[in-house]
Formats: sequence, C-alpha cells, structure tokens
Amino acid sequence: MATRELSDLQFIKVLERYQKSYFTVADLQKILSITGRSIYVTISRLIKSGALVKLNRGIFQVESQTNQVEQTANQLYYPSYISFESALAIHGILSQQPFEISLATTQRSKHLILGDQSVVYHQVKPVYFFGFTLKSGRYIAEPEKALLDQLYLISRGQAINETNEWSLIGMDKEKLLSYAAIFPQSVQTKLPELLKNWNTYAITNQDHDRIEATI
Repeated sequence: MATRELSDLQFIKVLERYQKSYFTVADLQKILSITGRSIYVTISRLIKSGALVKLNRGIFQVESQTNQVEQTANQLYYPSYISFESALAIHGILSQQPFEISLATTQRSKHLILGDQSVVYHQVKPVYFFGFTLKSGRYIAEPEKALLDQLYLISRGQAINETNEWSLIGMDKEKLLSYAAIFPQSVQTKLPELLKNWNTYAITNQDHDRIEATI
C-alpha cells in the first residue's frame, strides 16, 4: 500500500513539471511510460485518490492545477481567446463573475463542461479575431476588445444588453474607437450611448475611489 501511494505521488510530481493545464490519455501514456490497459488502471486509481481530476471524456488535470480551467479551455479549442463577459469581469468592467467561461474562436461555436465549469466558445469572423494578449498562460481580450466582442453578441441577439452596469474607468477611448471601426454598424451604433457617460460608470468597489478622485 505504501509503495502504491509513493508511486502515485511520483506520478503527480512528474505531471506537475510539465507546462500543461490538462492531459489526454495519450499524454499520460507517453509521460508516465505506461501502455495498454495499465494506463487506465493508473488513471482510475489517481482519480479515486483525488490526485487527478477528470474534466471531460479523455481529458484530465492534476488536482493542484484545477484553478487553471480558463487556461485549459483556451488550450483545448484552438484558436481561441477569453473574451465577452469573462474578460469583462477579469478587467473589472463587469462586477459579477459570469457562470460560464466565454471565449471567441474562428471555429464553430461549441459548449463544453470541464469538471463542474461550463465553457462556451462563440464563433467570430476572422476579421474580428484580434485584440488579445497572452497573460498567465491564457490568451485574453484587451478590455476595449472584450467590450466590443460583447456588443457584437448583443447585436446578434446572443447576449442580454446590460451595458448600464459596466464600469468604463481607465479604458483607452482611442483604442476602443479604432477597434470599433472594424466592427459592423450594428456594433458601432451602440457606442454613442456608452460614450455619453465615458469614465463615469462604476459598479465595482475598486473603481469607487478612482471615481471620487475625478469628481
């Protein structure tokens, strides 16, 4: 029993050394040098012990890396980047944390469940696939681009219009307008209402002090 526990611990330490947020069965076979049915026995044992977490069919994650679901979602469906309400929340534009992780992709729209997390990929035209950077191992939209991506969904009837709850403090107005020029008129027509109150929307506590400083 002690030997098995030590072996499991060694397996996990090996996996943690790899710069991957998830592993497939093929990955585990190669990394752990286990072939045939033995790999499934090992995976089952690691899951039962809590050392390995099953995210989806054939997709696994080391328990210590379960906080990397956004990175995993980004890597699973290529190309993609985190945007829409997910990026708005990360950037402090949206005060509430969305239930789903939302990403933009040039592939077909798709919905996945990773562990207990809902992940949705929204298809966008290649011309709109820009304005994102790599941060903490994940591609994420810049705040201005995330705002426009969400307006794009709203214009297509795929999201609820709740722009009055957005905090636009600290955003780059010139960049927003530059990016907006690439989007269709249905998105651009939604900007004037936002620009009327530019730099005054505030929902998050983090923005409160900054707003007072501008009054």
